[in-house]
Order: sequence, then structure tokens, then C-alpha cells
Amino acid sequence: MLAVIKTGGKQYLVSAGDKIKIEKLNEEKGKEIIFNDVLLLEKNKKIEIGTPLIKGAKVLAKILNQDKAKKVIIFKYKAKKRYKVKKGHRQPFSEIEIIKILT
Repeated sequence: MLAVIKTGGKQYLVSAGDKIKIEKLNEEKGKEIIFNDVLLLEKNKKIEIGTPLIKGAKVLAKILNQDKAKKVIIFKYKAKKRYKVKKGHRQPFSEIEIIKILT
């Protein structure tokens, strides 16, 4: 069984048992969450597409970890102008495990 969920402005293709990294959720580690925004559902080779969401479909997940990604360096430079700016950024994320897909 597969589902496409929407969270954090992005869409993810998930199935039961998957571990994915998504935009940071404001929940503590170990808590179970429910995603109600299910856009597509595949069960027994039958595909159901929502308009835009599928009514009654939910995805149950558990938060495994709250962390930050690797540092990304932002470097701005203008030739012959003595302009240099160096910044770093670490994007926060939540790692979740999909427990089951409810229809």
C-alpha cells in the first residue's frame, strides 16, 4: 500500500515501514502524529486520486528524531568591489517512521 502525503509544502511517497526526513514538526521525539493530507492512495493495484484530498484517508507516523542537516555554505562575492559575505545554514528536520496507512 502506497500513499502520497503533503507536509511542510512538499509531497512524499510513503508506505508502511518507511523512514523519511521531512520539514521540522513542533512535536517531541517519540510522539505519534497523523497526516490528514493524503493526495493519492494505492491499494491492491487500484489507484485513488484525491480532488485535492482523499476523504477519510490518514497516515499514522512516529517521530524518531529532531535534528539539523549538514551545514550549507552561502558565499557571495563581487569581483573588484571588495565584497565578500560568507554564511552557513543548517536546516532543521524531523525524521519519521510511517506506522500504517488508514483508509
